[in-house]
Amino acid sequence: MAERVTTGEAFLAGGELLLPGEGVLAPGESMSTPWVMGSWGDGLSELSHRFHDEWRARPQHPRRPRPVTLNTWEAVYFDHDLGKLTELADVAASVGVERFVLDDGWFNGRRDDTAGLGDWFVDEQVWPEGLHPLVEHVHAAGMEFGLWVEPEMVNPDSDLARKHPEWILQARQDLPPSGRLQQVLNLAHPNAYAFIAGRLHALLEEYPISYLKWDHNRDLVDAGSGPGGRNMVHNHTLALYRLLDELKQAHPTLEIESCASGGARVDLGILDRTDRIWTSDCLDPLERLENQKYTSLLVPPEMMGMHLTSPVVHSTRRTVSLNLSAAVALFGHFGIEWDLTQTDHTTRASIAEWVSFAKDIRDLVATGRTVFGDGTDPGLDVRGMVAADKSRAIYAVTQITTTITSPPAPITLPGLNPHINYRVRIIHPGGQDPQPGQSPLAWDRQESVLNGHILSTIGLRPPVQYPQQATIIEALHTI
Repeated sequence: MAERVTTGEAFLAGGELLLPGEGVLAPGESMSTPWVMGSWGDGLSELSHRFHDEWRARPQHPRRPRPVTLNTWEAVYFDHDLGKLTELADVAASVGVERFVLDDGWFNGRRDDTAGLGDWFVDEQVWPEGLHPLVEHVHAAGMEFGLWVEPEMVNPDSDLARKHPEWILQARQDLPPSGRLQQVLNLAHPNAYAFIAGRLHALLEEYPISYLKWDHNRDLVDAGSGPGGRNMVHNHTLALYRLLDELKQAHPTLEIESCASGGARVDLGILDRTDRIWTSDCLDPLERLENQKYTSLLVPPEMMGMHLTSPVVHSTRRTVSLNLSAAVALFGHFGIEWDLTQTDHTTRASIAEWVSFAKDIRDLVATGRTVFGDGTDPGLDVRGMVAADKSRAIYAVTQITTTITSPPAPITLPGLNPHINYRVRIIHPGGQDPQPGQSPLAWDRQESVLNGHILSTIGLRPPVQYPQQATIIEALHTI
């Protein structure tokens, strides 16, 4: 919180917001407060780099190359069909996907979002042989297999809720207000915890699952231990942490994504136990520009899920190009959210080029510095990744709206070493989009070598672009 007191002093404070009754200690008991971390710097980039350095120094920080991921949600939604999903897996593998994640709809009674949460058994009506045929097909195609779960939640229309209503968090006789037709389990209840942990362990032992997409789609409202009982947000949260720790200890190679209606649960406690976050449920690249920028102030980019999306965006109905969508997804944990079976060979070839380029720069993303260009035309967004030794940088110049001037004014490329020279060029993964007519850019037509100081202060003129287009620029150290 930020406060200014009546005497004029301003201060910042941070900590856990305990609800009434959550901080009561018996004689001899103690409570450890959560860590609060702060950062400062000369500008937001330096501030964020301090956070990234701190987080990347953790022994459990994900270090292997981040697998290019395809998630099935926007491809099939709840319509699970083995033939469709195996075809999708084949196309995914053909464009270079390395991890295939089966989203919501695989468990008992889950034909839509009104029922089934809590019944974590593979639905035999949809999957008569279990998930084995799909998992085996995914592995045969050279990909890892991941699975969507939402273990803290329960639909009132579920076998679990009917058998154990006492496991649901509620403070009154009535259930808390419904959110997405679901309620929250009290993981601090020993039996509820044992059931959920048992089901997750059983799934991980039966199937070679390398990744759990762990969702959390509603707030904890009226989260009590029962009518007249204690507030349980604190204890439920600690039980969640214990469950994540237990799963990681029992399955050391397992990776977990924290998804909470997208990026609604991004804090140090959850980040310390998971391997990435789903930055937002909205994949509209223009909206993603802003939420990815400000999330990256705190979260290292390799922990931020960023996926290219279908031409008509699921959440906004905006029509976007493949090149724009892929360019906006580059500077994070790259993936795809799209029914690739509906694409033609030309589109798949372009997707494969973007996937190949994302693999080429993923080490740069995982170890480099995130930078943002300031003072640009409001119609332009300039951001990039600069190698830790500043030997290479990749920038994305995104045209959000028509610029004030045409051609647009020069842009600067931040983060470079001012004392060395760079060869700069435009690169076109996936092919070049149609461009408005303009005089050719001299620095792009011929090999151009410019000093890092010049690039970061004077800059260079970007290409003229239509709105909703992006250009990728590489700066490579040269002698």
